[in-house]
Amino acid sequence: MLKSFRYLLLPLSFLFGIILWIRNKLFDKNYLKSSSFNFPIICIGNLAVGGTGKTPMVEYLLRFLKNEYATATISRGYKRKTKGYGLANENTTALDIGDEPMQFHLKFPDVSVAVGEERLEAIPQLLHDRPKTQVIILDDAFQHRQVNAGLNILLTDYTNLYTRDFLLPAGDLRDIKKSAARAQIIIVTKCKHNLSKEERDLIVQELKPASHQQVFFTEILYNNPYHLFTKKETTISHSEDILLVCGIANPKPLNDFLTAHVLTYDMLRYPDHHIFDSRDLAEIKKQFNKITCSNKIILTTEKDGVRLKKFENELKELPIYVLPIQHSFMFNEAETFCDSVSGFIASFDSGR
Repeated sequence: MLKSFRYLLLPLSFLFGIILWIRNKLFDKNYLKSSSFNFPIICIGNLAVGGTGKTPMVEYLLRFLKNEYATATISRGYKRKTKGYGLANENTTALDIGDEPMQFHLKFPDVSVAVGEERLEAIPQLLHDRPKTQVIILDDAFQHRQVNAGLNILLTDYTNLYTRDFLLPAGDLRDIKKSAARAQIIIVTKCKHNLSKEERDLIVQELKPASHQQVFFTEILYNNPYHLFTKKETTISHSEDILLVCGIANPKPLNDFLTAHVLTYDMLRYPDHHIFDSRDLAEIKKQFNKITCSNKIILTTEKDGVRLKKFENELKELPIYVLPIQHSFMFNEAETFCDSVSGFIASFDSGR
């Protein structure tokens, strides 16, 4: 969506659009090369900056695929302290590979988790290191056209569809809207729970999918919080006071969830992918101690939890809980989506 003050930036968006249009044309005309692999590669991405739910969508696919296929994922590894290709192992930290890949590594220990700014270089390196790999999921790689993924899954936020957005810096789009045509699957994420079939149909009409494109809708489901260190689960009580520690791109769905489930909560908000330090830790403790209610907890996201783990000695005695989320497909279409993914993988010779 375009906020009023951002209208002033439309000329810059126009120039950015010209640059993107030229770049895409160079790839379309094969002046810039895209490489394809005779191997099932699934790309999860979006046209906008910010949170459309890419991380939980990667996790949805990992849960679905890991028991049937030797599965791997490659991410850029945003804000990590290393460079180039890296493969997660038992000694890896979030500083080595970034918070989201570390989250994948902790939650799915049987999945090969790799990072690399250049996906075209990282894919063969991963296949060399894990030769039994049968499918690779590229996290946030829709704009990386050097790799021509066989299956592109494009996400767009229900509250800010790419059709209604503008290019940076006036809007949030980092690619032109016509690039959506490269996707085989479009998923409208973070939908309201009571989305009607009539509203769904209107959105599909607005997206104008091509004949080869499928459109799905998902909502966010929040599972029971678990303690950051002991993993013991709890439930959120209406009488609890909560300090929310949050460093994600779009906290609105989380804010809406807490507003509906607790009387009051305080929030310490940090930038997306924020790397916590000792000053942040002191601020968290200070704000938590200010809460006078005896029935109180600290709540954070899984991404933030990965980055807070390094403070185990300082935080382990506190009631600090992680709130996990996942996508839930609406209109009973989860099986249809999974069948599409399985059919794509089955079209390759996966016997490695």
